[in-house]
Amino acid sequence: MVVPAVPEIIEEELESAVDSRNESLPTLRELGPPDLVHLVKQSAKSGNKQSGVYHHVTGTDASSSASLAAYVNTIIYSPNDKSSKVISGLYCCYNAFSRLDMRVEVKIPGGVESYCIDERGDKRVASDALWMETFLCGVLRAYAYADDGGGESIKKIIGVRRFDPITSTEMEHRFLDAAERLFFKGPQLGSEPEVQVPNIASNHLTTGLISYIHTTGRYTSGINLFEKLRTRNLEVSSLLARVMISADEEVQAVKLLHDAIAKLPMDYSLLDCQAAFCQSKGRLDWALECAKRSVTAAPSEFGTWARLAEVYVGLEQWDLALLTLNSCPMFTYNDKDFPRMPEPAHVLLPVLRESILDEIDEPSNYDGDQVHQSLRKLHAAGYKGTFLKAYSLLTEITAKVGWDQLLRVRSQVFVMEEEYRSEKQTGSNQNASNPNASTTALRGTPSPIVNGHTISEGHTNGDTDSHEKDEETPHEKQTSPTSPVSPPSSATVADGSIEKPEHTITPEVVKSGSDDISDVPTASAPKYTQIHNKRLCERWLDNLFMVLYEDLRIYTIWRTDMARAQSESSDYRKSPEEWEILGELAERLHHFPEAVEAYQACLRIRFSPRAMKGVLKMYEEKGRNGEVLQAMIRLIAWQYRWYSEFSPALLRTVRKLIESEGAVKVRSIVQATSLPQPVLDLTHRYVELCVAFRSSGSEA
Repeated sequence: MVVPAVPEIIEEELESAVDSRNESLPTLRELGPPDLVHLVKQSAKSGNKQSGVYHHVTGTDASSSASLAAYVNTIIYSPNDKSSKVISGLYCCYNAFSRLDMRVEVKIPGGVESYCIDERGDKRVASDALWMETFLCGVLRAYAYADDGGGESIKKIIGVRRFDPITSTEMEHRFLDAAERLFFKGPQLGSEPEVQVPNIASNHLTTGLISYIHTTGRYTSGINLFEKLRTRNLEVSSLLARVMISADEEVQAVKLLHDAIAKLPMDYSLLDCQAAFCQSKGRLDWALECAKRSVTAAPSEFGTWARLAEVYVGLEQWDLALLTLNSCPMFTYNDKDFPRMPEPAHVLLPVLRESILDEIDEPSNYDGDQVHQSLRKLHAAGYKGTFLKAYSLLTEITAKVGWDQLLRVRSQVFVMEEEYRSEKQTGSNQNASNPNASTTALRGTPSPIVNGHTISEGHTNGDTDSHEKDEETPHEKQTSPTSPVSPPSSATVADGSIEKPEHTITPEVVKSGSDDISDVPTASAPKYTQIHNKRLCERWLDNLFMVLYEDLRIYTIWRTDMARAQSESSDYRKSPEEWEILGELAERLHHFPEAVEAYQACLRIRFSPRAMKGVLKMYEEKGRNGEVLQAMIRLIAWQYRWYSEFSPALLRTVRKLIESEGAVKVRSIVQATSLPQPVLDLTHRYVELCVAFRSSGSEA
């Protein structure tokens, strides 16, 4: 079995990496950082001179101190390093349930000591119960920190070995048994950034379970697990229904949802699952009612509002889609618990011999700074969490109706700057004791209190001044013959006499102070032609319009310049990184053919995992399985090159290919490729994993 090479990050000061991890323990919020493996080496030539080296790892078996000590021993007795010998090794694995860092220390000569460190740095005894929690956390981290094939996660943390945590049905049984025992502690682990309050159905444990089931196709195991848990808590029904739908047991899933909602009519996870199912079947009228009820059940959750906005987009009710988007509660994005390490003295990144492939190696003379300044300033590329989803919805509307129509709808539903100024001047000449409808609509009600804090203008459920400042586009709007018209700014800042209305949807567009979601106006509602029927646009959404404008401006210039170059039969030159950025830009704007064109232009110059992943998506959609496998071989080799033997996204793609073509045919296509045999064997390992899990199509 081929395993990734071992990277070595050499410390400036001995054990500074361990000290840094100790200092970070009180600040960890969720699943914790990848496991840390620290070695103390003694030079064979320089006497007693010692140095510290370390690397990070995910996916190792953390069910006992013996399994972690075995991993350390494989590193200690590695035959690659002849110039020094290892005198001690330390394995650190974070237990997110108990907030303890489990440690296994191997001394040579000597023995093995296992203990745990709490947030204050005190030692504690490591019990069997703590090791079970640590094992489960290790599996969840392996999926949370895994790369999707595009290389983004690999580039975030240097020197991380990523292993597949579950390689057999026996290991799966241990994983699901631990998950069943600790399932109702899941909310302690936190949740995805789009979820405000972790609950039984939405937390990192359920996310990891669903990801594992979808990756491996082990739907029967997932159904059995959630069936047992459902007898203890009915809220698990939404997870069971999602797995049943994925397993093509839709009739049973619909019956389950019906029965569960009858008993839990205000469970937003059940309602959202029902809305998503109706959406997938094209019954948007049914999905709309479910989505409205879901928003009523959980008005502070972003996901329920986003689902409602998606349904309105599908129904082509653009005004209500924008108003719903404007009402979404936005949360500041909190990234994973990435390790914060001191600056190393040296970094050694060896190449695994079996992963060597000339076309995926970056040339040594590549200049990564060959990127035009305008492409570096595209803020949308950095959006994550709720802002990423909201921007995706906004670009989807733009792709369907066009920029000009989007601006018209925007001006119909939101108070524009000129209207606001005109209304303010008119209002100042009137008696304050005799308010009219316009000033009443503008004044609204006092800002609501959420979590003990007033939501002030421009803030939405955790959005901060600094975050808003980061989200704003930095450049002035430039005009050019090919650029779209710059959007007029919405009135987002009121003076001291005008307060922001509440985020609710009511009859007659949106009126502050009501929580009734069922009376959302339909297409027959009055047009938003007067200011008293309009809403103030949230600052974050107004910023999204400006960022979208900049994206469209750069995209339009790119396509115009390309068309001009083609008409003149001249070359249109860009650096590989510029082509990659343009491909991501086109993909964000839902121009997928143009995105593939840019990705292919990048790949003609040099290999890029992000570009290859974009092309792979196109091959999958068109059913070009031969090209899919060619792309997979290169992506898997690149993953191994950077110490990752496990990518759930790539494993899922291989499994789907086996389901449609069969394992024998997939193996034959891979073997017929004119690439080095060691590189092909890396892909064969993914196929063997699907066979071990008895995926559909692997029986032969």
